[in-house]
Amino acid sequence: MHAFDVLGDPVRRRILELLADGERPAGAIVEVIAGEFGITQPAVSRHLRVLRETGFATVRAEGARRLYAVDGAGIDDAERQLARYRAQWSQRLDALHTEVARGLRGRRAPDAADDPTHDRDRTDETETT
Repeated sequence: MHAFDVLGDPVRRRILELLADGERPAGAIVEVIAGEFGITQPAVSRHLRVLRETGFATVRAEGARRLYAVDGAGIDDAERQLARYRAQWSQRLDALHTEVARGLRGRRAPDAADDPTHDRDRTDETETT
């Protein structure tokens, strides 16, 4: 599964937010996620399995409890995938910035000295006084 597919799911993103604060028991994760998303314990367990299998979470047994934590491998994978796009985005955003700047320069009002009506208006004022 692609890292963006994993992160594209709001339930999995929320689980990762919970785990970002530190290791949590599965029961505590289920309690929060079931309350916020209205899904069952088996559904939360499936999301946790996806996070484990894709390298976003680790699990360790402590007696009968299962403790989950963020695994940096999945995040590193997502970062590498983003890096490929970042270079393309930077070039395109730089080009967009250049075009916007050109457009703004083209729309600016001319300076008073460059305005052909500027002198005429001044002449009209002196003739009426």
